[in-house]
Amino acid sequence: MVVDSAWASLVLFLGLLPDSTNATGWKLGVYYAIAVVIPLLMVFRRRFPNLTVGVAGAVGLLQVALGVPVGASSIGYLVFAYTGAAFGAVWTSRLSLAGGLLAGPLVLGRFPSGYTDDDGVWHGQHRSTAEFLLVSALMSTPFILCWAWGRLTRVRRAYLVELEDRAARLERERDAQAKVAVAAERARIARELHDVVAHNVSVMIVQADGAAYVLDNSPQQAKEALGTIASTGRQALVEMRRLLGVLRTADTAEEYVPQPGVEELPELLDQVRTAGLQVDFATSGNPRELPRGVELTVYRIVQEALTNVRKHGGPDVHARVAVDFGERELAVLVEDDGRGSTDEQLATGGIDGQGHGLIGMRERVGMVSGSLDVGPRPGGGFRIRAVLPLKTAH
Repeated sequence: MVVDSAWASLVLFLGLLPDSTNATGWKLGVYYAIAVVIPLLMVFRRRFPNLTVGVAGAVGLLQVALGVPVGASSIGYLVFAYTGAAFGAVWTSRLSLAGGLLAGPLVLGRFPSGYTDDDGVWHGQHRSTAEFLLVSALMSTPFILCWAWGRLTRVRRAYLVELEDRAARLERERDAQAKVAVAAERARIARELHDVVAHNVSVMIVQADGAAYVLDNSPQQAKEALGTIASTGRQALVEMRRLLGVLRTADTAEEYVPQPGVEELPELLDQVRTAGLQVDFATSGNPRELPRGVELTVYRIVQEALTNVRKHGGPDVHARVAVDFGERELAVLVEDDGRGSTDEQLATGGIDGQGHGLIGMRERVGMVSGSLDVGPRPGGGFRIRAVLPLKTAH
């Protein structure tokens, strides 16, 4: 309003100059009234564009109808032609365009060129139709240009608003994607930590209990158990370092060992057998190289399943691990003849005491679009079977 008030003051000053019009009598009073109203409307044109443009159009028609000479207030009409297109509603913009198109013909028709001689006789200038249309078009051109300028301003402002909205939307989407990525990474690290810690620590606990039991009667067995604890701890440390390596830069990623896969299953089973669990292992089909995601999923499923067997299978439990390499899918079976699991453990989603074991398995299998079947084994014990799809070889 400060800028508009400054322009309105200038229009008001020019309109109130003594020599700004040749009106006389009551027309002079109407002229000065219009010279005040138009600048006043200019002050509030941005706040009330539809109202001010409508009132200004009505004042202009009244001025032409009464034959009040046009003076400096005509500058204000140009401003309202711009205002209607830039800030007004659709009907206001159309009204401004129509007013601009009619401004030339109305003014030229109402105020023809000519003069009155000393005897009071009017000597008008006669124009042809073509000349009338040409002059009218020239007089309407400033209004049309102001309207076009206002329309361009509206379009540009709408474009800038759209760009701001798009930038804000992209920023929100980026933040949401970042949160999803962070949550997925945290879940992956949590699964890795659970598998590594649960397996290796359980082996170390079993060996430590056995060493404490036979320490007095069989020092050699206690020594072997302590050696197993040490090697298991070193392996756990290596896997922990590999896991923490994902938090480092790509330049240091090659310093860590690759993720375990199907080829490392015999070493895992040897470690489990050393801890006192009897495990049979068999493969069928055509063994071949698998995607790294599938390799890690198979290894972690077997690792978690055997950890649960040691925890919940009871004494003298026997387990079996089978891996079947099919043409389109890979099947992993881990079953035991132990005590199985309770309904409460299955209801919580896991059998490791906290409900994270089976949840982690389902998450891993879901990441490779596989399926997981978990439940009691016919005849006693527990059974875990995972089917992981493989890409067809071309």
